[in-house]
Amino acid sequence: MSVQDGRNLRRGQTRRQVLKHASAALSGAALAMAPAVVRAQARAIKIGLVTPTTGPLAVFAESDAFVLAQFKKTIADGVKIGTQTHPVEVIVKDSQSSSNRAAEVASELILRNKIDLMVVAHTPDTVNPVADQCEVNEVPCISTDAPWQPYFFGRRGDPAKGFRWTYHFFWGAEQLIATFIDVWELVPTNKVAGALWPNDSDGNAFADKDHGMPPVVAKAGYKLVDTGRFDPTVENFTTQITAFKAAECEIVTSVLPPPTFINFWTQAAQQGFKPKVVTPGKSAEFPAAVRALGGLGKNIAIEVWWSPYHPFRSHLTGQSSAELAAGYTKATQQSWTMPLGFKHALFEVATDVLKRSKALEPQAIREAIAATSYESIVGPIQWKQGPVPGVCTTPLVGGQWQEAGGKDLELRIVTNKGAPNIPVNAKLLPI
Repeated sequence: MSVQDGRNLRRGQTRRQVLKHASAALSGAALAMAPAVVRAQARAIKIGLVTPTTGPLAVFAESDAFVLAQFKKTIADGVKIGTQTHPVEVIVKDSQSSSNRAAEVASELILRNKIDLMVVAHTPDTVNPVADQCEVNEVPCISTDAPWQPYFFGRRGDPAKGFRWTYHFFWGAEQLIATFIDVWELVPTNKVAGALWPNDSDGNAFADKDHGMPPVVAKAGYKLVDTGRFDPTVENFTTQITAFKAAECEIVTSVLPPPTFINFWTQAAQQGFKPKVVTPGKSAEFPAAVRALGGLGKNIAIEVWWSPYHPFRSHLTGQSSAELAAGYTKATQQSWTMPLGFKHALFEVATDVLKRSKALEPQAIREAIAATSYESIVGPIQWKQGPVPGVCTTPLVGGQWQEAGGKDLELRIVTNKGAPNIPVNAKLLPI
């Protein structure tokens, strides 16, 4: 018995009466607190984003701020999962264009920030280490902007099984190779192509003698001149240029970071090497990179993943491809870029997945990803069938940077054999 209980009893109260009064007081307190519990906001959904904000891959992430601003505005009222509407929080981490750093910040997002869903984009150097962290920690992950072969086989994926927690959408090497050959066929050449494939995830994938570019190019009647793997940050290309000149290469193809390709193409001009067609994958998709080349950027041909001419619409904002590109230019005073469409699609798909998830827990989110059937601004996204489990391919066409009457070159579509629903609006011009 407490001191207070003794005082109460001395006033003529029994122990039963004391307990009765205490019980009533506690019930009243519980009722007083109940409305606050009902009014409490559901916990936030945490989305982690790993992106190369700085470093040599930063050009891929130029549209991040614009896409995130649109996304946050669109889901400002939250996302309903089950009976609760949850606010959405996006936690952004800079990979610094480093695979090691990408893995490190992915681990932070998973273990420290306790994210519910990971989204990641921009080359295997960013995507693969993040996806690996998600797979081992059983966190749902959606990724894009990395050819699917380096993404899948670079992570030692088994085509019979796939991965359980990581899902990817983008085009593949087979589409890129076919698109480049379609471009080459538009200009008469001697069918000798010089290849610049560095010692990195992309370079090794495209150089693979069984699954890469060599067997496909040979079957199409072209001869490849490949001087071997090299450091992706190399600055002197005299060895490669000399070999290409000696072999009379009239075509050059590559998969280099933009700054590295700028070095090569500038040195090629200085050393008098001028092929008829150049298709530099990964290097010249961006207005900033082409602008840095000045006059040397004219008539460079590239694969086109997304453009204002693509006949797709966002079901997140309601914008057409043309409207999204125009909105970006108006807001930033910068030219649209191909990663803009895919970064937007990444958040489109993430939103669709969360809205369909039966619960805010990893397994339910993973199941919602696997069941996706969505029409995005880059085309249809679904993982029910694909080249390998957990991979969805997106359409690819060929384009060229051509003069448009102003200071900047304009990217135009020159071949659409791989995706006839995307209109051609120019003819290929030889360099």
